[in-house]
Amino acid sequence: MTREHPRTAWSDQLAGPDRELDGPPSSELTGLVLSGFRIGVTSDRRSGDLIEAFVRRGAEVVHAPAVHIAPVEEDEILIADTRAILAARPEVVIVTTAYGLRRWVECAEAAGLGPALHATLAAARIIVRGPKARGAVRAAGLDDDAVAADERTASAISIALAGGVAGATVAVQLHGHEDVEQLERLRGAGATVHTVAPYRWVRPTDESRLGRLCADIAAREIDVVTFTSAPAVDGLVSAAAQLGLDGVVVEALRRGVTAAAVGPVTAQPLLDLGVSPLVPERFRMGALIRVVIEHLTSNGVAEVQTALGPLVVHGRTVTFGGETVALPRGPRALLGALLSEPGAVLSRERLLDELPEAGNEHALDMAMSRLRAALPERDLVQTVVRRGYRLNV
Repeated sequence: MTREHPRTAWSDQLAGPDRELDGPPSSELTGLVLSGFRIGVTSDRRSGDLIEAFVRRGAEVVHAPAVHIAPVEEDEILIADTRAILAARPEVVIVTTAYGLRRWVECAEAAGLGPALHATLAAARIIVRGPKARGAVRAAGLDDDAVAADERTASAISIALAGGVAGATVAVQLHGHEDVEQLERLRGAGATVHTVAPYRWVRPTDESRLGRLCADIAAREIDVVTFTSAPAVDGLVSAAAQLGLDGVVVEALRRGVTAAAVGPVTAQPLLDLGVSPLVPERFRMGALIRVVIEHLTSNGVAEVQTALGPLVVHGRTVTFGGETVALPRGPRALLGALLSEPGAVLSRERLLDELPEAGNEHALDMAMSRLRAALPERDLVQTVVRRGYRLNV
């Protein structure tokens, strides 16, 4: 069944930006709460939303698309696949992304196939991967039959299988790459499967930016790196491998640099690497922004009353006695450890754990000397003979 809409052009009903961003963060997350932090953004499409949100709150953003979306060459493949689906008259259609449906419709309209595609989809049982895809389907004046609660393609396929697909024709809108395993599930259940790829992921045109981001992650000079697609994780690790840094980058993401993924599908390749990313409860860009802000302000901001006066740490910046300085990675890691247990004596062995590049106690002592030299007041850090170091509180 279709719904009536005031617009006459089907593609017009799908036009406009995604409406997935959450409302603005609460007042405690506004202002320059991210000053002193560096955030890596690996997304291409809609990266402006992430960058603007972080920069507006004071962060330094390193933008290096790990992959980008390229249109199918002159849309010829897309149109050919669309014609095949129209001829097959599928009983089931699986829609995975709102953007993919919109692009599919726009290309069909341009080729004069819009009305036929609308009629074909209206006659089929439509299963959507998540709320955004559902919104695009309904904006087109169509009804979906079911939505995958966890927003996974595998779950959408499971819904189709539960309804029975033996002898049926199923059309699947792909989202950037062909999920062979899930398509084989449909074929194994007796379905004839047609696919359409309104967009595809390709390597970025400027890989030098990605290389610089990999180097910054390896040096732990990035506080958080965000991912909004699973292929972006592979793109980053592949770029690191070309530089001989893949092992170092992955280790940094495991410990020292926080990864943040927009949802579980994006998080999976990180989990496969042994990285535990931040994942918001709602798989939306706005929720991702919020969880990054909350993580950094909870873990990277501190104010301690020392014996010499208040010490304020905000990301990589330290303020004491009216003077603000930026700390390099090594001294910052040592100060963070001392701040985690104000006044407690931390052993050299404990502090060495914060400096993977420091192989012995002499290197640690040199790093501690650099920390003291960088701080506005050297005596904020005390040496406890034969035991270690402590913050002077």
